[in-house]
Amino acid sequence: MERIPILKMGNFLLVTIQVDMHDRLAITLQEDLTNRITQTHAHGVLIDISGLEIVDSFIGRVLANIARMSWVLDAETVVVGMQPAVAITLVELGLSLTGIRTALNVEKGMALLRSSLNETTNQTTATKWRADDDAED
Repeated sequence: MERIPILKMGNFLLVTIQVDMHDRLAITLQEDLTNRITQTHAHGVLIDISGLEIVDSFIGRVLANIARMSWVLDAETVVVGMQPAVAITLVELGLSLTGIRTALNVEKGMALLRSSLNETTNQTTATKWRADDDAED
């Protein structure tokens, strides 16, 4: 069975789609990715779709589902490399990729994930400091 590779880069998972996506492959990617997030405790997922020339409504919904499932598993999703024709198609189909942040390329997508992780870490630290301060009172 054909599979799309999922690479671990620090706290993030990187998925580069270089083949035409068909429905079964999209579902397999969704299952594989959610399993890898759980196994690796990844905090971010970067999906490079620069190799996709066409995204139909099913693939668009699967990408949105991946983002929602990742969020539930405490990982943010960023999609990069969207071709103009793909963006136009998604808008014409009325698909909003809720929960998915986008960036032009992998470099900008990784920067977005790092920034998001730093914000989360800073918020967690600030909350911990407030809790420690409250305990001292």
